[in-house]
Amino acid sequence: MSTNDQVLAIATFAGGCFWCTESDFEPFDGIREVISGYTGGHEENPRYEEVCSGRTGHMEAVQIRFDEDLISYEQLLEIFWRHVDPTDPGGQFVDRGSQYRSAIFYHDEGQRASALRSKQRLQDSGKFSKPILTEVLPFTRFYPAETYHQGYHKKNPLRYKLYRKHSGRDQFLRAVWSNQPTGASRGYLKPPDDVLRQKLSALQYQVTQEEATEPPFDNAFWNHKTEGIYVDIVSGEPLFSSTHKFDSGTGWPSFYRPLVPENIVERSDQRLLMARTEVR
Repeated sequence: MSTNDQVLAIATFAGGCFWCTESDFEPFDGIREVISGYTGGHEENPRYEEVCSGRTGHMEAVQIRFDEDLISYEQLLEIFWRHVDPTDPGGQFVDRGSQYRSAIFYHDEGQRASALRSKQRLQDSGKFSKPILTEVLPFTRFYPAETYHQGYHKKNPLRYKLYRKHSGRDQFLRAVWSNQPTGASRGYLKPPDDVLRQKLSALQYQVTQEEATEPPFDNAFWNHKTEGIYVDIVSGEPLFSSTHKFDSGTGWPSFYRPLVPENIVERSDQRLLMARTEVR
């Protein structure tokens, strides 16, 4: 799919304060635009003060335009779950009232099915001891919020950081997702397993998820000489540069230094009756 605005896909989420929801989605590759606004209510062209009163039926929400070639709707759902309290029907963190509750607004039946599967998967995971109460609702109409709300975390960083610090949001998310994959906070996220099975070939899945090894001298990149950056096929995280590649004679692509050291994990491996260092 082209990155032209006319063909970008659209997703809509309510996650409490839209300043926070906007800033949480914005860093991810493939997301072209995040707009703060109001949706789900009965009043046309609502103003911020009216929505805050709780009388319009609207929720603070964000509308996302994204390139499906770079990020899937299922990945957006995973990002969403990691930035809300889906067990709270009365608001989000310090913000109370129906206008601050969490919800997923689907634009078609495909999004509806994906959202319901994702919600059930989160419930079955046992990550939360309480029921997952985030609503999955049909999208009707979205009203962009006032200009001063758009990109608020950039326009008013000090006030935004102060609000966020005292909202309780980050404290809750750290407690729940402290074991989230490396890179998730920097705009990279591992898709759900069912998405990986569709996205990856059988060999790619086995290598990345089941500790298999590609055969030497018979894999895609051992003798690849094109200049560029090697990235994680699962998350998109940058790993190595062709500048640092060398011929190790092993039949596997070899590099003498990582491009982003924190994206590489080293583990001791003694399964072949010898001491080795495994690089992941």
